[in-house]
Amino acid sequence: MKNQKGTKNRSFFFLISFLFLTSFLSIKTLKKVNTRDIRISGSKLFSQNDVVRSSSVNFPIRLIFVKTNLLEKELKQNLSLKNVSVNRELFPFGLKVHINTRIPIAYGERIIKEEKMLGFIDKDGSFINKHNVDEKNLEKLTIQVFGWKEKFKNILSEIFIALENYEFEIVKITFSPDGFLIVEEKDLKTIFLGFKPDLINYQLQIINNLKNEFEKNGFSIKIDNIDLTNPNKPKIKVFKP
Repeated sequence: MKNQKGTKNRSFFFLISFLFLTSFLSIKTLKKVNTRDIRISGSKLFSQNDVVRSSSVNFPIRLIFVKTNLLEKELKQNLSLKNVSVNRELFPFGLKVHINTRIPIAYGERIIKEEKMLGFIDKDGSFINKHNVDEKNLEKLTIQVFGWKEKFKNILSEIFIALENYEFEIVKITFSPDGFLIVEEKDLKTIFLGFKPDLINYQLQIINNLKNEFEKNGFSIKIDNIDLTNPNKPKIKVFKP
């Protein structure tokens, strides 16, 4: 009898504890999240106010109603982030925002509604708003990118990868409004690459070969431009005295 009574008491205690915990958690999830309840990790570049201004969420908002996937998407786009994760937390209460920033490797310029926007480009070819970078990462930038568009990201990424593996030194990359690609190499000067992104790796190999060949000859000729729009038939124009 005593064992049965003890078992019933323990069961009753666990039931009360469960109901209390459930009620407590329910109250917590219905509590409103304020700006001060946002905790940011991964970067000191952004503040709680930056998170609020860069989202469509109207703070304060009940924790349970925060759409984390939407918030992640908005922050990634509006703050030029490489990645971001947003999690609801009860202990401590609030939103945990972990940020992974993009590191610029080139200056960038894009056109939006006929207006120029200055910023930076990362290794993936993504555009970074100039307000969303750490100034300490800007000291060694030597490349300029003009005419950036979303559809050019892969081409830019291929060029940046080639710069790590080859000997040439690209200092300027320009896309015309219709997508014609021109690059400028430190010694080879202006190089026309044209409209065919599927040829970019082959064209970059030729640029590297030309650079090596001219270096062997000590750049005895002064190059005006190189046309690689047809990489099988390169055309080199030199300055005539």
